Amino acid sequence: MVSCLLSLNKASLKPTATTFFFFAACLILSALSSSASFQPSRTLLSRPLNKLRRPVVILISCDGFRFGYQHKTPTPNIKRLIDQGTEAETGLIPVFPTLTFPNHNSIATGLYPAYHGIVSNSFTDPNTGDGFTQKIFNPKWWLGEPLWETVVNQGLNAATYSWPGAEVNKGSWTCPKQFCSPFNESVPFEDRIDTILSYFDLPTSEIPALVTLYLEDPDAQGHEVGPDHPRITDAVARIDKLLGRMIAGLEKRRVFKDVHVILVGDHGMVGTCDQRLIFLKELAPWINIPENWIERYTPLLSIRPPPNVSAADIVAKINEGLESGKVGNGKYLKVYLKENLPSRLHYSDSDRITPIVGLAAEGFKVEMNKTEAKECAGAHGYDNAFFSMRSIFIGHGPRFPKGVKVPSFENIQIYNLVTSILNLHGARNNGTSSFPKAVLLPRYNKNVLVS
Repeated sequence: MVSCLLSLNKASLKPTATTFFFFAACLILSALSSSASFQPSRTLLSRPLNKLRRPVVILISCDGFRFGYQHKTPTPNIKRLIDQGTEAETGLIPVFPTLTFPNHNSIATGLYPAYHGIVSNSFTDPNTGDGFTQKIFNPKWWLGEPLWETVVNQGLNAATYSWPGAEVNKGSWTCPKQFCSPFNESVPFEDRIDTILSYFDLPTSEIPALVTLYLEDPDAQGHEVGPDHPRITDAVARIDKLLGRMIAGLEKRRVFKDVHVILVGDHGMVGTCDQRLIFLKELAPWINIPENWIERYTPLLSIRPPPNVSAADIVAKINEGLESGKVGNGKYLKVYLKENLPSRLHYSDSDRITPIVGLAAEGFKVEMNKTEAKECAGAHGYDNAFFSMRSIFIGHGPRFPKGVKVPSFENIQIYNLVTSILNLHGARNNGTSSFPKAVLLPRYNKNVLVS
Protein backbone atom coordinates (compact mmCIF):
# COMPACT_ATOMS: atom_id res chain seq x y z
CA MET A 1 0.00 0.00 0.00
CA VAL A 2 2.80 2.42 0.92
CA SER A 3 4.63 1.70 -2.34
CA CYS A 4 1.43 2.31 -4.27
CA LEU A 5 0.94 5.71 -2.65
CA LEU A 6 4.57 6.64 -3.22
CA SER A 7 4.13 5.85 -6.90
CA LEU A 8 1.00 7.95 -6.97
CA ASN A 9 2.83 10.87 -5.34
CA LYS A 10 5.81 10.60 -7.71
CA ALA A 11 3.50 10.65 -10.69
CA SER A 12 2.14 14.06 -9.52
CA LEU A 13 -1.19 13.17 -10.98
CA LYS A 14 -4.00 15.62 -10.73
CA PRO A 15 -7.27 14.45 -9.16
CA THR A 16 -8.80 12.77 -12.18
CA ALA A 17 -10.63 9.52 -12.88
CA THR A 18 -7.23 7.97 -13.49
CA THR A 19 -6.12 9.00 -10.00
CA PHE A 20 -9.26 7.51 -8.49
CA PHE A 21 -8.88 4.16 -10.19
CA PHE A 22 -5.16 4.00 -9.31
CA PHE A 23 -5.94 4.65 -5.65
CA ALA A 24 -8.74 2.05 -5.66
CA ALA A 25 -6.37 -0.51 -7.15
CA CYS A 26 -3.90 0.21 -4.34
CA LEU A 27 -6.59 -0.45 -1.75
CA ILE A 28 -7.60 -3.74 -3.37
CA LEU A 29 -4.00 -4.96 -3.66
CA SER A 30 -3.39 -4.03 -0.05
CA ALA A 31 -6.45 -5.98 1.10
CA LEU A 32 -5.48 -9.02 -0.95
CA SER A 33 -1.92 -9.06 0.32
CA SER A 34 -2.97 -8.72 3.94
CA SER A 35 -5.45 -11.60 3.72
CA ALA A 36 -3.26 -13.95 1.71
CA SER A 37 -1.89 -15.69 4.78
CA PHE A 38 -2.50 -15.51 8.51
CA GLN A 39 0.21 -14.24 10.80
CA PRO A 40 -0.83 -13.87 14.45
CA SER A 41 -0.83 -10.22 15.40
CA ARG A 42 2.23 -9.42 17.47
CA THR A 43 0.10 -6.95 19.46
CA LEU A 44 -2.19 -9.76 20.59
CA LEU A 45 -1.22 -12.15 23.34
CA SER A 46 -2.71 -15.49 24.24
CA ARG A 47 -5.40 -15.34 26.87
CA PRO A 48 -4.09 -15.72 30.43
CA LEU A 49 -4.94 -18.86 32.40
CA ASN A 50 -7.56 -18.40 35.06
CA LYS A 51 -7.57 -21.63 37.05
CA LEU A 52 -4.87 -23.94 35.72
CA ARG A 53 -1.25 -23.37 36.71
CA ARG A 54 0.21 -24.34 33.36
CA PRO A 55 -1.00 -24.96 29.80
CA VAL A 56 -2.86 -28.21 29.05
CA VAL A 57 -3.49 -29.82 25.65
CA ILE A 58 -6.25 -32.32 24.91
CA LEU A 59 -5.42 -33.90 21.55
CA ILE A 60 -8.35 -35.84 20.07
CA SER A 61 -8.12 -37.98 16.93
CA CYS A 62 -11.22 -39.23 15.12
CA ASP A 63 -10.11 -42.06 12.84
CA GLY A 64 -11.07 -41.58 9.21
CA PHE A 65 -12.68 -38.16 9.73
CA ARG A 66 -12.48 -36.92 6.17
CA PHE A 67 -12.36 -33.18 5.64
CA GLY A 68 -15.90 -32.05 4.83
CA TYR A 69 -17.63 -34.52 7.15
CA GLN A 70 -18.13 -31.64 9.58
CA HIS A 71 -20.59 -30.14 7.08
CA LYS A 72 -22.70 -33.28 6.59
CA THR A 73 -25.00 -32.57 9.53
CA PRO A 74 -25.45 -29.89 12.19
CA THR A 75 -22.36 -30.03 14.43
CA PRO A 76 -22.86 -27.21 16.94
CA ASN A 77 -19.94 -28.20 19.16
CA ILE A 78 -17.45 -28.58 16.31
CA LYS A 79 -18.76 -25.27 14.95
CA ARG A 80 -18.18 -23.65 18.32
CA LEU A 81 -14.55 -24.81 18.36
CA ILE A 82 -14.09 -23.51 14.80
CA ASP A 83 -15.78 -20.16 15.37
CA GLN A 84 -13.85 -19.52 18.57
CA GLY A 85 -10.61 -21.09 17.41
CA THR A 86 -8.37 -21.87 14.47
CA GLU A 87 -9.10 -24.25 11.58
CA ALA A 88 -7.02 -25.60 8.70
CA GLU A 89 -9.22 -24.11 6.00
CA THR A 90 -8.95 -26.97 3.52
CA GLY A 91 -8.05 -29.73 5.93
CA LEU A 92 -5.08 -31.48 7.51
CA ILE A 93 -2.72 -33.32 5.16
CA PRO A 94 -1.81 -36.85 6.32
CA VAL A 95 1.56 -38.45 5.73
CA PHE A 96 1.97 -41.25 3.20
CA PRO A 97 0.80 -43.97 3.44
CA THR A 98 -2.54 -42.61 4.54
CA LEU A 99 -3.08 -45.39 7.08
CA THR A 100 -3.99 -45.28 10.76
CA PHE A 101 -0.83 -46.39 12.55
CA PRO A 102 1.72 -44.51 10.43
CA ASN A 103 -0.27 -41.28 10.76
CA HIS A 104 -0.96 -41.49 14.47
CA ASN A 105 2.74 -42.01 15.10
CA SER A 106 3.61 -39.09 12.81
CA ILE A 107 1.23 -36.86 14.76
CA ALA A 108 2.80 -38.06 18.02
CA THR A 109 6.47 -37.78 16.96
CA GLY A 110 6.59 -35.20 14.17
CA LEU A 111 8.41 -37.76 12.02
CA TYR A 112 7.61 -39.27 8.64
CA PRO A 113 6.98 -43.05 8.77
CA ALA A 114 10.38 -43.89 7.30
CA TYR A 115 11.94 -42.31 10.39
CA HIS A 116 9.53 -43.31 13.16
CA GLY A 117 9.50 -46.90 11.92
CA ILE A 118 5.78 -47.62 11.57
CA VAL A 119 5.74 -47.70 7.77
CA SER A 120 2.35 -49.40 7.45
CA ASN A 121 -0.34 -50.99 9.60
CA SER A 122 1.51 -54.29 9.16
CA PHE A 123 4.89 -55.08 7.62
CA THR A 124 8.01 -57.23 7.94
CA ASP A 125 11.50 -56.33 9.12
CA PRO A 126 13.72 -57.89 6.42
CA ASN A 127 16.73 -57.93 8.75
CA THR A 128 15.08 -60.15 11.37
CA GLY A 129 12.11 -61.65 9.52
CA ASP A 130 9.84 -60.44 12.35
CA GLY A 131 6.42 -59.13 11.48
CA PHE A 132 4.75 -56.03 12.86
CA THR A 133 1.01 -55.88 13.53
CA GLN A 134 -1.20 -53.38 15.29
CA LYS A 135 -1.04 -55.43 18.50
CA ILE A 136 2.74 -55.42 18.87
CA PHE A 137 4.15 -52.98 21.42
CA ASN A 138 7.82 -53.97 21.50
CA PRO A 139 9.70 -50.64 21.56
CA LYS A 140 12.16 -51.86 18.91
CA TRP A 141 9.52 -51.08 16.30
CA TRP A 142 8.59 -47.62 17.56
CA LEU A 143 11.33 -45.10 16.82
CA GLY A 144 11.34 -41.39 17.62
CA GLU A 145 10.06 -39.68 20.75
CA PRO A 146 6.26 -39.37 21.09
CA LEU A 147 4.64 -36.40 22.81
CA TRP A 148 3.80 -38.27 25.99
CA GLU A 149 7.45 -39.25 26.42
CA THR A 150 8.53 -35.66 25.80
CA VAL A 151 6.11 -34.47 28.47
CA VAL A 152 7.19 -36.92 31.19
CA ASN A 153 10.86 -36.37 30.32
CA GLN A 154 10.35 -32.81 31.52
CA GLY A 155 8.72 -33.66 34.80
CA LEU A 156 5.04 -33.36 33.89
CA ASN A 157 2.20 -35.88 33.73
CA ALA A 158 0.81 -37.14 30.42
CA ALA A 159 -2.31 -39.25 29.84
CA THR A 160 -3.32 -41.33 26.83
CA TYR A 161 -6.56 -43.13 25.98
CA SER A 162 -6.45 -45.71 23.18
CA TRP A 163 -3.91 -43.74 21.13
CA PRO A 164 -2.05 -46.14 18.80
CA GLY A 165 1.43 -46.78 20.18
CA ALA A 166 0.86 -45.26 23.61
CA GLU A 167 1.00 -48.72 25.21
CA VAL A 168 4.68 -49.00 24.28
CA ASN A 169 6.97 -48.70 27.30
CA LYS A 170 9.66 -46.49 25.91
CA GLY A 171 12.23 -44.31 27.62
CA SER A 172 10.71 -42.62 30.64
CA TRP A 173 7.17 -43.51 29.52
CA THR A 174 5.85 -46.64 31.27
CA CYS A 175 2.16 -46.35 30.32
CA PRO A 176 1.15 -45.75 33.97
CA LYS A 177 -2.14 -47.38 34.89
CA GLN A 178 -3.73 -44.20 36.22
CA PHE A 179 -2.93 -42.26 33.02
CA CYS A 180 -2.73 -44.86 30.24
CA SER A 181 -5.80 -46.70 28.94
CA PRO A 182 -5.12 -49.33 26.25
CA PHE A 183 -7.40 -49.57 23.24
CA ASN A 184 -10.60 -51.45 24.00
CA GLU A 185 -13.37 -51.05 21.46
CA SER A 186 -15.95 -52.30 23.97
CA VAL A 187 -15.49 -49.19 26.14
CA PRO A 188 -18.23 -46.67 25.24
CA PHE A 189 -17.00 -43.35 23.90
CA GLU A 190 -18.87 -41.58 26.71
CA ASP A 191 -16.80 -43.47 29.30
CA ARG A 192 -13.60 -42.41 27.55
CA ILE A 193 -14.67 -38.75 27.72
CA ASP A 194 -15.58 -39.10 31.40
CA THR A 195 -12.17 -40.60 32.16
CA ILE A 196 -10.49 -37.58 30.58
CA LEU A 197 -12.72 -35.21 32.55
CA SER A 198 -11.78 -37.00 35.76
CA TYR A 199 -8.17 -35.88 35.32
CA PHE A 200 -9.34 -32.31 35.93
CA ASP A 201 -10.63 -33.31 39.35
CA LEU A 202 -7.05 -33.97 40.46
CA PRO A 203 -5.02 -31.38 42.36
CA THR A 204 -3.89 -28.79 39.82
CA SER A 205 -0.24 -29.85 40.14
CA GLU A 206 -1.18 -33.41 39.10
CA ILE A 207 -3.39 -32.63 36.09
CA PRO A 208 -1.71 -34.05 32.95
CA ALA A 209 -0.19 -31.41 30.71
CA LEU A 210 -1.07 -33.59 27.72
CA VAL A 211 -4.10 -35.82 27.20
CA THR A 212 -4.52 -37.81 23.98
CA LEU A 213 -7.73 -39.56 22.98
CA TYR A 214 -8.39 -41.86 20.03
CA LEU A 215 -11.89 -42.59 18.69
CA GLU A 216 -12.25 -45.25 16.00
CA ASP A 217 -15.21 -43.58 14.30
CA PRO A 218 -16.09 -42.66 11.59
CA ASP A 219 -13.42 -44.91 10.05
CA ALA A 220 -15.29 -48.07 11.05
CA GLN A 221 -18.42 -46.96 9.19
CA GLY A 222 -16.46 -45.56 6.25
CA HIS A 223 -14.83 -48.90 5.46
CA GLU A 224 -18.20 -50.65 5.47
CA VAL A 225 -20.35 -48.18 3.52
CA GLY A 226 -18.07 -45.53 2.01
CA PRO A 227 -17.93 -41.79 2.75
CA ASP A 228 -21.38 -40.79 1.48
CA HIS A 229 -23.69 -43.10 3.44
CA PRO A 230 -26.14 -41.88 6.13
CA ARG A 231 -24.21 -43.95 8.69
CA ILE A 232 -21.32 -41.50 8.30
CA THR A 233 -23.68 -38.65 9.08
CA ASP A 234 -24.83 -40.46 12.22
CA ALA A 235 -21.23 -41.12 13.30
CA VAL A 236 -20.27 -37.47 12.84
CA ALA A 237 -23.32 -36.34 14.84
CA ARG A 238 -22.29 -38.73 17.62
CA ILE A 239 -18.76 -37.34 17.72
CA ASP A 240 -20.13 -33.81 17.92
CA LYS A 241 -22.32 -34.84 20.84
CA LEU A 242 -19.28 -36.35 22.59
CA LEU A 243 -17.39 -33.10 22.13
CA GLY A 244 -20.36 -31.32 23.69
CA ARG A 245 -20.13 -33.69 26.66
CA MET A 246 -16.44 -32.89 27.06
CA ILE A 247 -16.92 -29.12 26.72
CA ALA A 248 -19.76 -29.16 29.28
CA GLY A 249 -17.58 -31.15 31.68
CA LEU A 250 -14.68 -28.75 31.32
CA GLU A 251 -16.99 -25.77 31.76
CA LYS A 252 -18.46 -27.31 34.89
CA ARG A 253 -14.93 -27.50 36.26
CA ARG A 254 -14.29 -23.89 35.08
CA VAL A 255 -11.26 -24.86 33.00
CA PHE A 256 -12.58 -24.90 29.43
CA LYS A 257 -11.13 -21.47 28.61
CA ASP A 258 -7.75 -22.57 29.99
CA VAL A 259 -7.49 -25.84 28.04
CA HIS A 260 -6.19 -26.18 24.49
CA VAL A 261 -8.40 -28.62 22.57
CA ILE A 262 -6.93 -29.89 19.29
CA LEU A 263 -9.27 -31.97 17.12
CA VAL A 264 -7.71 -33.91 14.25
CA GLY A 265 -8.17 -36.98 12.10
CA ASP A 266 -5.53 -39.30 10.73
CA HIS A 267 -6.71 -39.60 7.12
CA GLY A 268 -9.76 -39.32 4.91
CA MET A 269 -11.84 -41.88 3.02
CA VAL A 270 -12.86 -42.53 -0.58
CA GLY A 271 -15.53 -44.74 -2.10
CA THR A 272 -14.53 -47.95 -3.87
CA CYS A 273 -16.55 -50.36 -6.05
CA ASP A 274 -15.99 -53.61 -7.93
CA GLN A 275 -15.49 -51.99 -11.32
CA ARG A 276 -12.40 -50.27 -9.88
CA LEU A 277 -10.30 -53.40 -9.39
CA ILE A 278 -6.88 -54.37 -10.74
CA PHE A 279 -5.96 -58.07 -10.71
CA LEU A 280 -2.31 -59.06 -10.53
CA LYS A 281 -2.99 -62.45 -12.13
CA GLU A 282 -3.68 -60.62 -15.38
CA LEU A 283 0.03 -59.74 -15.48
CA ALA A 284 0.88 -63.44 -16.09
CA PRO A 285 1.99 -62.90 -19.75
CA TRP A 286 4.70 -60.57 -18.43
CA ILE A 287 5.41 -61.84 -14.91
CA ASN A 288 4.05 -64.14 -12.22
CA ILE A 289 4.16 -62.55 -8.77
CA PRO A 290 4.11 -65.16 -5.97
CA GLU A 291 1.72 -64.28 -3.19
CA ASN A 292 4.45 -64.63 -0.57
CA TRP A 293 6.23 -61.65 -2.15
CA ILE A 294 3.33 -59.36 -1.33
CA GLU A 295 3.13 -57.68 2.06
CA ARG A 296 0.15 -55.48 1.22
CA TYR A 297 -2.21 -55.42 -1.75
CA THR A 298 -4.23 -52.25 -1.67
CA PRO A 299 -4.30 -49.37 -2.20
CA LEU A 300 -0.61 -49.40 -1.35
CA LEU A 301 0.89 -52.38 -3.16
CA SER A 302 4.00 -53.55 -1.28
CA ILE A 303 6.18 -56.22 -2.89
CA ARG A 304 9.33 -57.72 -1.35
CA PRO A 305 11.01 -60.17 -3.75
CA PRO A 306 13.84 -62.44 -2.60
CA PRO A 307 17.27 -60.77 -2.44
CA ASN A 308 18.50 -62.74 -5.45
CA VAL A 309 15.72 -61.39 -7.72
CA SER A 310 16.17 -58.04 -9.43
CA ALA A 311 13.55 -55.61 -8.14
CA ALA A 312 14.23 -53.32 -11.11
CA ASP A 313 13.41 -56.11 -13.59
CA ILE A 314 10.17 -56.88 -11.73
CA VAL A 315 9.11 -53.23 -11.82
CA ALA A 316 9.86 -53.00 -15.54
CA LYS A 317 7.82 -56.12 -16.38
CA ILE A 318 4.87 -55.10 -14.18
CA ASN A 319 4.68 -51.63 -15.71
CA GLU A 320 5.01 -53.06 -19.22
CA GLY A 321 1.96 -55.20 -18.56
CA LEU A 322 0.00 -52.40 -16.90
CA GLU A 323 0.70 -50.07 -19.83
CA SER A 324 -0.14 -52.64 -22.50
CA GLY A 325 -3.87 -51.98 -22.42
CA LYS A 326 -4.47 -55.71 -21.88
CA VAL A 327 -4.73 -55.61 -18.08
CA GLY A 328 -8.07 -54.42 -16.79
CA ASN A 329 -7.72 -50.93 -15.26
CA GLY A 330 -3.96 -51.32 -15.64
CA LYS A 331 -3.48 -47.62 -16.29
CA TYR A 332 -4.72 -46.92 -12.76
CA LEU A 333 -1.74 -48.57 -11.08
CA LYS A 334 1.85 -47.34 -11.22
CA VAL A 335 4.69 -49.41 -9.72
CA TYR A 336 8.01 -47.97 -8.53
CA LEU A 337 11.29 -48.93 -7.00
CA LYS A 338 10.90 -47.25 -3.64
CA GLU A 339 13.86 -44.96 -4.29
CA ASN A 340 12.07 -43.67 -7.40
CA LEU A 341 8.84 -42.76 -5.63
CA PRO A 342 8.00 -39.04 -5.70
CA SER A 343 10.24 -37.41 -3.10
CA ARG A 344 7.25 -35.54 -1.62
CA LEU A 345 6.07 -38.87 -0.18
CA HIS A 346 9.20 -39.23 2.02
CA TYR A 347 8.81 -42.99 1.70
CA SER A 348 12.13 -44.62 0.92
CA ASP A 349 14.63 -44.26 3.77
CA SER A 350 13.84 -47.45 5.67
CA ASP A 351 14.53 -51.14 5.15
CA ARG A 352 11.04 -51.77 6.49
CA ILE A 353 9.61 -50.25 3.29
CA THR A 354 9.45 -52.91 0.60
CA PRO A 355 11.76 -52.48 -2.43
CA ILE A 356 8.74 -52.28 -4.76
CA VAL A 357 5.78 -49.99 -4.10
CA GLY A 358 2.66 -49.62 -6.23
CA LEU A 359 0.34 -46.61 -6.08
CA ALA A 360 -3.27 -47.18 -7.07
CA ALA A 361 -5.31 -44.32 -8.47
CA GLU A 362 -7.94 -42.77 -6.25
CA GLY A 363 -10.73 -45.24 -5.48
CA PHE A 364 -9.02 -48.22 -7.17
CA LYS A 365 -8.02 -51.43 -5.39
CA VAL A 366 -5.50 -54.18 -6.15
CA GLU A 367 -6.25 -57.88 -5.72
CA MET A 368 -4.61 -61.11 -6.84
CA ASN A 369 -7.57 -62.93 -8.41
CA LYS A 370 -11.04 -62.14 -9.64
CA THR A 371 -13.81 -63.18 -7.29
CA GLU A 372 -17.57 -63.22 -7.40
CA ALA A 373 -17.82 -60.88 -4.40
CA LYS A 374 -19.62 -57.61 -5.04
CA GLU A 375 -19.14 -54.63 -2.84
CA CYS A 376 -19.11 -50.87 -2.71
CA ALA A 377 -17.41 -49.54 0.41
CA GLY A 378 -14.60 -47.19 1.39
CA ALA A 379 -10.81 -47.21 1.66
CA HIS A 380 -7.78 -45.08 2.44
CA GLY A 381 -4.02 -45.52 2.16
CA TYR A 382 -3.77 -43.65 -1.15
CA ASP A 383 -1.39 -40.89 -2.20
CA ASN A 384 -1.68 -38.08 0.34
CA ALA A 385 -1.98 -35.59 -2.53
CA PHE A 386 -5.58 -36.73 -3.05
CA PHE A 387 -7.99 -34.28 -1.42
CA SER A 388 -10.17 -37.21 -0.31
CA MET A 389 -7.36 -38.30 2.03
CA ARG A 390 -7.39 -35.02 3.96
CA SER A 391 -8.72 -34.85 7.47
CA ILE A 392 -9.45 -32.01 9.89
CA PHE A 393 -7.48 -29.72 12.17
CA ILE A 394 -9.26 -27.50 14.69
CA GLY A 395 -7.50 -25.77 17.58
CA HIS A 396 -9.26 -23.99 20.44
CA GLY A 397 -7.73 -22.44 23.53
CA PRO A 398 -5.66 -19.56 24.88
CA ARG A 399 -2.91 -19.75 22.23
CA PHE A 400 -5.25 -20.12 19.25
CA PRO A 401 -6.59 -16.93 17.66
CA LYS A 402 -10.36 -16.79 17.34
CA GLY A 403 -12.15 -17.38 14.06
CA VAL A 404 -8.98 -17.80 12.01
CA LYS A 405 -8.38 -20.04 8.99
CA VAL A 406 -4.86 -21.23 8.24
CA PRO A 407 -3.60 -22.97 5.09
CA SER A 408 -3.50 -26.76 5.05
CA PHE A 409 -0.37 -28.36 6.50
CA GLU A 410 1.08 -31.83 7.07
CA ASN A 411 0.35 -33.50 10.38
CA ILE A 412 4.08 -33.79 11.22
CA GLN A 413 3.79 -30.13 12.30
CA ILE A 414 1.50 -30.99 15.24
CA TYR A 415 4.34 -32.22 17.47
CA ASN A 416 6.06 -28.83 17.46
CA LEU A 417 2.72 -27.08 17.83
CA VAL A 418 1.97 -29.00 21.05
CA THR A 419 5.44 -28.61 22.53
CA SER A 420 5.26 -24.87 21.83
CA ILE A 421 1.90 -24.58 23.62
CA LEU A 422 3.27 -26.52 26.59
CA ASN A 423 6.53 -24.54 26.51
CA LEU A 424 8.60 -27.73 26.31
CA HIS A 425 11.83 -28.56 24.53
CA GLY A 426 10.86 -31.08 21.87
CA ALA A 427 12.86 -33.87 20.27
CA ARG A 428 14.27 -33.55 16.76
CA ASN A 429 11.63 -34.17 14.10
CA ASN A 430 10.65 -33.51 10.49
CA GLY A 431 8.39 -30.60 11.34
CA THR A 432 9.33 -26.96 10.91
CA SER A 433 10.54 -25.18 14.06
CA SER A 434 9.01 -21.89 12.91
CA PHE A 435 5.58 -23.38 12.19
CA PRO A 436 4.00 -22.70 15.62
CA LYS A 437 4.67 -18.95 15.24
CA ALA A 438 2.59 -18.97 12.05
CA VAL A 439 -0.41 -20.45 13.86
CA LEU A 440 -0.28 -19.57 17.57
CA LEU A 441 -0.59 -16.31 19.45
CA PRO A 442 2.49 -15.32 21.45
CA ARG A 443 2.46 -16.62 25.00
CA TYR A 444 1.01 -14.46 27.72
CA ASN A 445 3.60 -14.00 30.45
CA LYS A 446 2.75 -11.18 32.86
CA ASN A 447 2.14 -8.79 29.96
CA VAL A 448 5.53 -9.60 28.42
CA LEU A 449 5.55 -10.67 24.77
CA VAL A 450 7.03 -14.17 24.55
CA SER A 451 6.86 -16.03 21.25
